[in-house]
Amino acid sequence: MSFQCVAQDDVMLQAWRNGGGQTRELLAWPHGADWSVRISLADIEADGPFSPFPGVQRWFAVVQGGGVQLQFADTSRFIGLSDEPFCFDGALAPACVMLQGPTRDLNLMLRGVAGHMRRLRGVLSCDLGAHGLVAVYAASASAEIQYGDEATLTLPPGTLAWRCLPSPGRVRADSMDALWLEAAV
Repeated sequence: MSFQCVAQDDVMLQAWRNGGGQTRELLAWPHGADWSVRISLADIEADGPFSPFPGVQRWFAVVQGGGVQLQFADTSRFIGLSDEPFCFDGALAPACVMLQGPTRDLNLMLRGVAGHMRRLRGVLSCDLGAHGLVAVYAASASAEIQYGDEATLTLPPGTLAWRCLPSPGRVRADSMDALWLEAAV
């Protein structure tokens, strides 16, 4: 299986679980409502609470706009375009305050699996084990991704490429503005 690609503009908008905004579900793996890994883009156009996701580790990154302040019961956290993705317990459902107007945010949600998300500005090359799920989201710049000796795939901005690795191998990604996502599935 090669990389699967999905362009954000090809995905229908859906209402958030709490009705407070809209999202585009780019990936729900292995399928639909019974996902272990979910990657989505959220358009935040008004202040309000996040939907709660009990039992879910949630990674959050701003990909467009002026950033947000996430307010938890005992702390708050500013997240802007240049910040590394922020990880938190999905059950906490923080309040979200826009700082300079609407934002678009990439979310990685993990249920029962470990993983992480990080900004990619330059080249990342790493050896990964079999059965890991790896993805790259090209934000405002194109991105390239390659597995082993396979041909390099070029992603235009606003596109997610993902795949489950069939065997251990080297993955290389290159972009000036992308997000790298990984899950041990």
